[in-house]
Amino acid sequence: MSELAREELSALAAIYCEPGACEVLAASETHGISFRIQISVQEVLDTDVLLKLLFHLPVNYPSTLPDISVNSDQLTRAQCMDVKEKLLEQAKQHLSEPMVHDLILWVQQHLKDVIKQSATVCNEKITLSKGTEDGIWMLLLHLDHMRAKAKYVKTVDKWASNLRLTGRLMFMGKIILILLQGDRSSIKEYLILQKTSKVDVDSSGKKCKEKMMRVLCETEVQSQHKRFQTFEVKEYSAPEELQKEFETAGLTTLFSEFPEGMLECAETFEQELFVLVQLLAEGAPDGQDFPLAGSRMRKWLWLLGLGENTV
Repeated sequence: MSELAREELSALAAIYCEPGACEVLAASETHGISFRIQISVQEVLDTDVLLKLLFHLPVNYPSTLPDISVNSDQLTRAQCMDVKEKLLEQAKQHLSEPMVHDLILWVQQHLKDVIKQSATVCNEKITLSKGTEDGIWMLLLHLDHMRAKAKYVKTVDKWASNLRLTGRLMFMGKIILILLQGDRSSIKEYLILQKTSKVDVDSSGKKCKEKMMRVLCETEVQSQHKRFQTFEVKEYSAPEELQKEFETAGLTTLFSEFPEGMLECAETFEQELFVLVQLLAEGAPDGQDFPLAGSRMRKWLWLLGLGENTV
């Protein structure tokens, strides 16, 4: 992170000093810094608009443009995208110099014009919507493991709360799933945080980033899907409990495509493990190999929670 970026962030924290107005989300010497500025823009179509602006400053900022995300409960997704595009256009005019404060001032002065222009281009009536089903997205993630589970869970819960995302953090044996619902911009923000923040520890206890996350599904919420009202952390003692969670939310098809396959995989191994234990007790016939060995054996044991994942 450059010294200019540090100084600019310090100045922004002093300017936007009210609770929740300026919040650092992630900071790294190799990946830069991510922070959110929350401002209220007055007299936009006879109402105040609360804007949440997420900035990610790369390591070589300001020689490189920042990544910007715009979110607001009072604006449609299309309007937020238009504001983001205009901000990026403005950012190009400030390349090689600190620009975040100038961009914030610009959007405060020109938000009304951007919204009006958006209406003209799209030929649609502007309505300041609040929490409609249109534009709500869903994200399903699979995590390989959590070494520092308590800290990891607390961090995920905080991110979901800050980004106003609902859903579930689900544990079933060694299977860890995160199911989120919310505005697409918030979903994107969450993914940035998940990939760039040091949320766990490695085998030596050193803080580390999540490098083994898989995005299983990212799609728009459909009419048959139930909206989660809160974000909850849940542990399931049986596969049927996890399946019921998905079915209750109208996500039977999603369950059959991903979690069910993981559970079937574990069930298959449980049968193979039984055979292997018998062979180990009796001794394998000369010249024959056991059905599971080496790294595969260790991986299966870890999946069932019977050993460490050393693969």
